[in-house]
Amino acid sequence: MQYAILVYETEHDFANREQQMPAYNAYSKALAEAGVMVGGAGLHPSHTATTLQLHNGQRQVQDGPYADTKEQLGGFFLIDVPDLDTALDWAARCPAASNCAVEVRPLLPPPAQEIAL
Repeated sequence: MQYAILVYETEHDFANREQQMPAYNAYSKALAEAGVMVGGAGLHPSHTATTLQLHNGQRQVQDGPYADTKEQLGGFFLIDVPDLDTALDWAARCPAASNCAVEVRPLLPPPAQEIAL
């Protein structure tokens, strides 16, 4: 089953990312070597986000993130593991788990696609 490990960071964490990169590189390497890494990426700070909502069919566009919180989504890892317990074990090894928040969320299966003959 595939899970997203969502990494939440504070503004301080974003400002000091270079110091944290060796730990994240080691974590990424461990995921890859274990054969569970599907993908992932770091994100730009939340102030670079643009949020879109539709109201009565009209776009409402807002600069910045949807939620105004002290922590922000800093990146994610996509893993393929047998169960939630294994996903939580990997999430506990994420560098952000020791000082911020790490959310583990299962991915929905991709929609069935018709194969053109």
